[in-house]
Amino acid sequence: MPEVTDAVTMKGNAVTLIGNSVEVGSDAPDCTLTANDLSEYKLSSLKGKKVILSVVPSLDTPICDLQTKRFNQEASGLGDDVVVLTISMDLPFAQKRWCGATGSGQVVTLSDHRTAEFGEAYGLLVKGLRLLARAVFVVDANGTVQYKQLVPEITNEPNYDDVIAAVKNL
Repeated sequence: MPEVTDAVTMKGNAVTLIGNSVEVGSDAPDCTLTANDLSEYKLSSLKGKKVILSVVPSLDTPICDLQTKRFNQEASGLGDDVVVLTISMDLPFAQKRWCGATGSGQVVTLSDHRTAEFGEAYGLLVKGLRLLARAVFVVDANGTVQYKQLVPEITNEPNYDDVIAAVKNL
């Protein structure tokens, strides 16, 4: 599995990302994630929709909490043809609890905890920590990646305005 050592830091320290880097213009890899009810959720089930993949290390951290709340807020103004997913290594139970505690019903939270298939397919699995690096992808209705933002410092928020502009330009 490929490794990248110079793309991301956590609190200023370089981390190694494992997996295949996904670039703009490529097909979004299909992965099976775990939904809050423990059912399997395939990314390919969203073909025909515009998708924001908001990837966070853990909803139990302040920046991930802010990021997911922000995309939950933005989702209501993006239209019915846009789906916002938050993907993390958190257990589905923790994700469901977070959604209930924050009243977040616009974003779908999905877990990669079982196999790290998503983390490896998108090149976001942090070696040695079994967390995902912070990133945002915008995928068009045909399943093509149209926007990618790999946040260089995991403890920083993404540029939300760029993500929303990318979705609106589809």
